[in-house]
Amino acid sequence: MAVPAPVPTTGAPYPGAPVPYVEASAAGVELRPSRWGLGDVVVTLVLGLVVPVLGVGGAIAAGASTDGAVVLLLSLTLPWVGFGLWPILTTRIQGNGPKLDLGFTLRPIDLAWGVLGAVAALVLGGAVAWLTSKIFGNFDSAAGDALANAHVAPWVVVAFALCAVVGAPVFEELCFRGLVFAALARTSARRGWAAVPVATLGSALLFALVHLEPVRIPVLFTIGLVLSLLRARTGRLGASIVAHSLNNLIAVLGLFVIYR
Repeated sequence: MAVPAPVPTTGAPYPGAPVPYVEASAAGVELRPSRWGLGDVVVTLVLGLVVPVLGVGGAIAAGASTDGAVVLLLSLTLPWVGFGLWPILTTRIQGNGPKLDLGFTLRPIDLAWGVLGAVAALVLGGAVAWLTSKIFGNFDSAAGDALANAHVAPWVVVAFALCAVVGAPVFEELCFRGLVFAALARTSARRGWAAVPVATLGSALLFALVHLEPVRIPVLFTIGLVLSLLRARTGRLGASIVAHSLNNLIAVLGLFVIYR
């Protein structure tokens, strides 16, 4: 049996590498060796989980109401410190930046793929949610429950919607379809594993688990799998960001009905 050739740690592309990275290499651009990897995945996930706990806990200790605007918005935005800012920072310091190393770019064709992905996520996720509800009963997302139970001004609801539809898709995709996908693909390729399938399944699973909503894991895994397949197919994050945003938009519109 042939032994897989080692994947170089220099600027050479690897299986599952982002399209901008491959194109830059083919164009003769001198790419820096990428030193980020699975260790940075651990850092981004820990920051994404711990910073909100500390921030929200500190706000409550300082007197913020648990069902008020401060806690609601902090709980939604503080995960971005780990999920979004760390992937940007580590790829700039240890690589070639998020555009090349993570495929953080949007092309016109990504809009079409994103709409297609959003429809797939809605249909498949809805089917899995229906099956799950037959076992566990009806359930809502943690964010949905937080908004429904909050006592906040209308502008806070608008801010919540913008965070969910614009901010969360960008930062979460930088993490899961960006850093996590790329790190899993590179590591798998070096070990002779099927890089793209491992990265696709692994990033979708982590996406589901990190939400810390056990009953919704099957639904979140299904949606995450669709988003990961978009990243694998296009080689960029644009399509998955669009699909993620549209998926959240539908959920937010439903929440507005409840909030009213």
